[in-house]
Amino acid sequence: MNATGQRPWTVTPSGLVVTIRLTPKGGRDAVDGIATLSDGRVVLKMRVRAAPTDGEANAALMAFLAKTLDVARRAMTLAAGETARIKRIEIDGDGAALAARLEQLVR
Repeated sequence: MNATGQRPWTVTPSGLVVTIRLTPKGGRDAVDGIATLSDGRVVLKMRVRAAPTDGEANAALMAFLAKTLDVARRAMTLAAGETARIKRIEIDGDGAALAARLEQLVR
């Protein structure tokens, strides 16, 4: 848990919105926990093996997150951050259940 106890996800009427700081070429696909950035934003730190070229890292992130949360890839949308390290992903489904799965990942 980060120092403030905040979470980088928000339950919405249609599902969940997650803010992620992605590390491409990270050696493995993994969730590295929660961090608070210098500007105060809280993010879920993730890494993928894929390089940040031609959208490969974004595709790897989406595939890994879909598998990890057991949701269909088509239920996920990259809402912001296509070319940035900080990304916002919208996931359609039961927001409370998705949040509970993420909570288990970051313990």
